[in-house]
Amino acid sequence: MSAIPHEKLDRIIQRFATVEHDMSSGAVSGDAFVKLSREYADLEPTARKAQELRKAYDERRDLEDMVKAGGELAQMAEAERPVLDEKIEKMEQEIRILLLPKDAADDKNVILEVRAGTGGDEAAIFAGDLFRMYQRYAASKNWRVELISASEGEHGGYKEVIANIYGAGAFAHLKFESGVHRVQRVPATETQGRIHTSAATVAVLPEAEDVDIKIEDKDLRIDVYRSSGPGGQSVNTTDSAVRITHIPTGIAVAQQTEKSQLKNKNAAMKLLRARLYEIERQRIDSERSATRKDQVGSGDRSERIRTYNFPQGRCTDHRINLTLYKLDQIIEGPALEEMVQALMTNHQAELLAEADNAA
Repeated sequence: MSAIPHEKLDRIIQRFATVEHDMSSGAVSGDAFVKLSREYADLEPTARKAQELRKAYDERRDLEDMVKAGGELAQMAEAERPVLDEKIEKMEQEIRILLLPKDAADDKNVILEVRAGTGGDEAAIFAGDLFRMYQRYAASKNWRVELISASEGEHGGYKEVIANIYGAGAFAHLKFESGVHRVQRVPATETQGRIHTSAATVAVLPEAEDVDIKIEDKDLRIDVYRSSGPGGQSVNTTDSAVRITHIPTGIAVAQQTEKSQLKNKNAAMKLLRARLYEIERQRIDSERSATRKDQVGSGDRSERIRTYNFPQGRCTDHRINLTLYKLDQIIEGPALEEMVQALMTNHQAELLAEADNAA
């Protein structure tokens, strides 16, 4: 593994110093200051580590000079060099990880969407199980979950449920949950004891802010209508439900959970902004799907990222071939962290391998 060039370390340190100066000078404000603050937060751990490594390189050069000079100091330098080399190797690896391409959305809050796929009532029940799993996982992380909208299944669970998850690093931890989740178990309604296979789709979107994506008023068509409940019953007598269509993309979102038209409009705009931001992220990141439909799949049983097999008590993530025989603990939420960490580590290893190959 080759050393990191001094010039590269110097560029990182210098850029950090420039950003730090610009922020403290008061020369920038508004959106520019927000972007600068984010750059500062991104740069700081790398710059601090670069300063440490630069100092360690200088120490090693001094030791090498002492060895060349000979004498009693040379023996001391020779003894210190292996310890310093080990320290440098560790710091170089840490910096390589810090220098990996950052997902700008990692620190964002999340909009979580869970929908029943193939499997009828059992798929809706499973969608409910998944949503509660994410609620419990969020609680273990001290994140806050706020329901946006829900369409309940006839026998429990959800046909569709959408929620906000607020918390530090929420998207970084949950983004690999997007896709088709498959369940194999004996439904409560099954009298013959046969195992059924059902599916639910999960979409994890980073919550977008105004500074992330601009939406022009002229690109929106906003329709209001009367909210309706189960069986077409009127929820209220005012036109409080809102549907917003983004004309350039054709994306439409609707909200009718609140009695206030303004609250429904704000909720719909939040969801629309997140979907448009995700499309932009997908366009930039060639490793991600080009469309949101590709991300969550069709809900067919044959497309899956993870299988939850209840008779065998196992949970298998097919992307990294990881099987954990602790399904009950995963469904309860906290043990999902082991699966999440494995996915994050695998992604990091892939990025490191790509960086080494490109070097």
